[in-house]
Amino acid sequence: MAGRIPQEFLDQLLSRVDLVEIVNARVPLRRAGREFMACCPFHAEKTPSFSVSPSKQFYHCFGCGAHGNAIGFLMAYERLEFLDAVEDLARLTGLELPQLRGGESGSPSRPLLEWLAQADRFFRQQLREHPLRQRAVDYLRQRGLTGQIAGTFGIGYAPPGWENLGKALREAGAEVDDLVTAGLASRDEQGRLRDRFRDRIIFPIRDRRGRVIAFGGRALDGDNTPKYLNSPETPLFHKGSELYGLYEAKAHNRQLQRLLVVEGYMDVVALAQYDIPYAVATLGTATTAEHVERLFRVVNDLAFCFDGDRAGRAAAWRALAVTLPFLRDGRQVSFLFLPEGEDPDTLVRREGQAAFERRLGQAMPLADYLFAELRAQVDPNTLAGRARLAGLARPLLEKLPDGHFRDLMEERLRQEAQVVSTRLRPPATTPISPADRNLRLTRTPLRKAIALLLYRPELALQVTDGDLALRDDDEPGLKLLANILAVLRANPQLTTAALLERYRDTREGAILERLATWEPGVPEHDYRFDQEFGDILASLRRRDDPRERLPEMLLRRGTPRALSTEEREFLRNLGKSQKI
Repeated sequence: MAGRIPQEFLDQLLSRVDLVEIVNARVPLRRAGREFMACCPFHAEKTPSFSVSPSKQFYHCFGCGAHGNAIGFLMAYERLEFLDAVEDLARLTGLELPQLRGGESGSPSRPLLEWLAQADRFFRQQLREHPLRQRAVDYLRQRGLTGQIAGTFGIGYAPPGWENLGKALREAGAEVDDLVTAGLASRDEQGRLRDRFRDRIIFPIRDRRGRVIAFGGRALDGDNTPKYLNSPETPLFHKGSELYGLYEAKAHNRQLQRLLVVEGYMDVVALAQYDIPYAVATLGTATTAEHVERLFRVVNDLAFCFDGDRAGRAAAWRALAVTLPFLRDGRQVSFLFLPEGEDPDTLVRREGQAAFERRLGQAMPLADYLFAELRAQVDPNTLAGRARLAGLARPLLEKLPDGHFRDLMEERLRQEAQVVSTRLRPPATTPISPADRNLRLTRTPLRKAIALLLYRPELALQVTDGDLALRDDDEPGLKLLANILAVLRANPQLTTAALLERYRDTREGAILERLATWEPGVPEHDYRFDQEFGDILASLRRRDDPRERLPEMLLRRGTPRALSTEEREFLRNLGKSQKI
């Protein structure tokens, strides 16, 4: 993918972006010397090990190993493909994305997105024009929805029939394999193509950029099972991480303060109809860590809404357990339990917006809910019961990241269980030293030379033309070093991030990304970068001297008798030259 965009554009793009700003807008950073640190956004941790270097424009987590530049960060954090990440950064920096080389369409998912967009238009058109549309319109009116709210969420209609959509898209040029891959159709036992959605109200599911990536369908016929049907897993759609209504909520209010997590499409749409436009729904799955992670990227305040019955409370407890590792200071979670037999859709239509939001304002904070559930499992009036309470709470509270909230929860446990110590395992607080970070990266002078170049690309300007012809037949990596030197001498403006981008998705690139985590083990102002780099190059140049290669040759062969005829001739000539 990188090869389809001119390298000059990628160099310019990465020289303009500020990785610190990009990361800090999503993960609050704190300065730590020359770098910035945070708890890693890619795995749950209690002590910050995620480092962002403003000089290198490179991030690295010393806990899980995640690393990369601004493009890689957006790809990992926002789950974007390469081209989408480049487009986002180009918009941010005011650069115009150039025409892709060869007129290629870019992302391999682009054809799928185009057919999903056409399917979305097809379903909405059917809701307006199909002869059987009135059944769908009557259903939506019965649920209290207006045409305006249906338009906001792009609600459509899939008419009865086995191949309405498939036939329309094939006539427009779609390949059968694309329809199957996009989750719009499947093959029956006889191999015939069949529409996935038939005789259903259709809810388009959008990604963060508003593009349709999947659909949900609600059956109109009571005999049509299941009642709700989602698109299958596809290259674009993973229901364990997607949330219905999140795009619409952000589009309505760019400064969202809170999100309400409910269970169904109609709950989201009905709440928006009653001016509660900040609800999202999981897609027929329990709340996952990916859901929580994505929600906390948008807001710091989450409220989960569940039925008050046994199933609702079980779902709430699963959501609580999943949420705990993400509760860094400043984030809060609450739980709203509805009267039995009610869901957000029916309740907001019966009570109205004000009454529903009053309920929401009285939602149970996570701490209260956690300890209420634990107290219900023990007898807190006995020593054994309080010990049991502490034992049940301990593994839950150990999931919390280090911070004030964890401290307060420990204090709450001491009060609830009436114990002096909670015996929680203390989070690791020992910082990772530069020496420890470099331990596996600087075992050879050659690796050290490359690491120095990545730390200070301007060191390449001190090399000579002779350094660009370093011998590469004996030690792996010499050719790579020479290539890096040549690139940096020809492009002295390149940052570390831009240099690494040139080696993306290559074996050399993986090595360079590891070496890019190197940093001096002493204060930077005391470190003679130029002197050490020069000494290493001088050592590498000496290896080109035949006399320097003699001990290495003998060690490699064991004895002079093991040498080849050519090597023996080389030694005879070397001896003659030394006599002279």
